[in-house]
Amino acid sequence: MAFSSGNASGGPMAEINVTPLVDVMLVLLIIFMITTPLMNHKVKVKLPEAVLDKKPEKTKSPPVTISVTETGTLFWNDEPATRQFIESKLSVEAQRTPQPPVQIRADKTTPYRLINDVVKLAQAQGIAKVGFITTPPKKGQ
Repeated sequence: MAFSSGNASGGPMAEINVTPLVDVMLVLLIIFMITTPLMNHKVKVKLPEAVLDKKPEKTKSPPVTISVTETGTLFWNDEPATRQFIESKLSVEAQRTPQPPVQIRADKTTPYRLINDVVKLAQAQGIAKVGFITTPPKKGQ
């Protein structure tokens, strides 16, 4: 505690000692004077301008659904189909621009090898997007 020698009462000094505050401010000033020039970029690069024009949206084609039952029966958009029919339709769909996504839907008890055969068939015909349709989980589970 700092005591004033000129104070007749001998109580504590009520004035703030500003010397430490000035010391801290001078150190901060020196730090900012040193770091500010370092923040400037030395290499000048002309950055490209952003183009904010909207691009025309591509027309989206509806997805193709291939269903596989437990017995291996195939359906093209909910219509019964053979493997050869699906193969020919997939090759036609693969040529379209933009290419429609293929969605595979199967029973819970369908062996995976049957689903894998359909996926390989779609990939062999050149289909880029193959997905699976599932039932969403019930709320609360």
